[in-house]
Amino acid sequence: MADYNKSTNFTAKDTLPTGNAGKIVKGAEIDTELTAVSNAIASKADINSAGLTGTPTAPTASAGTNTTQLATTAFVTAALGAIYPIGSIYINATSASNPSTLLGFGTWTAFGAGRVMVGLDGSDALFDTAEETGGSKDSVVVSHTHTASSSVSDPGHSHTFSGTLSKTDTVSGGGITIKTREDGTTTTSAVGTGISVSTTVNATGSSGTNANVQPFIVVRMWKRTA
Repeated sequence: MADYNKSTNFTAKDTLPTGNAGKIVKGAEIDTELTAVSNAIASKADINSAGLTGTPTAPTASAGTNTTQLATTAFVTAALGAIYPIGSIYINATSASNPSTLLGFGTWTAFGAGRVMVGLDGSDALFDTAEETGGSKDSVVVSHTHTASSSVSDPGHSHTFSGTLSKTDTVSGGGITIKTREDGTTTTSAVGTGISVSTTVNATGSSGTNANVQPFIVVRMWKRTA
C-alpha cells in the first residue's frame, strides 16, 4: 500500500528572499504533488464496503473478545480450538476428510467404529468410565416355545388261566359204576392293544444374530488427540 511523500517543501519557499526564483510556486510542482496524492489515495481501501486484495493483516484480538473488531484467521483458529479441545469428538455425516484438514488444526484419529455413544453414568458399572465399551449386537435371546408329546409303544401281552377242569364220564354195568376225570391248564393267546404314541420336540424361534441393534444412522467420528 503506497504512502504519500511530499516532494516540494513549500514552507521553505517562504523563507527565500524576494526576487529569488525558487520562491515562486510553479504549476508543475503543484501537479506533481497532486498526482502523488492521487496515487496514494487510489491504493487505500474505502471505509465503506472495502474490497481488499493480497494478504491483508490485522491485530489479533484476545481470546473471548466480543466486539465489532475484525476477527483474524488466528483468532478464528484459536476460537475453534477452544470449541474442540483435546479429547473432543468431531462428527460428520458426509465428508471423509480428516478434521485437521477441515478445521485447520489438531491431530485427529478415527473413533468409535461400529459403536454408538452413551452418556457417562457414575452410578452404573457399565457406563461409569469414559471410553468404556460393552454390549453385543448378537446377544439377544429370541422368545420361542417348544411343543412335546409322549411316546408309548405296547408290544402286546398274554394272560394265563390256571385251574382244574373236570370232565366226568360214568360207565355202569354189572352193578359197578366207573367215573373218569380230566384235569388241565388253559392259556389265552397273546393280544396287543394296538396303541402306539410317538414323541416329537419341535424347535421354534429365529437366530439372534444382528437382532439386538437399536435404530441407528451411520456417521464418521474422529477424536482429537493433540
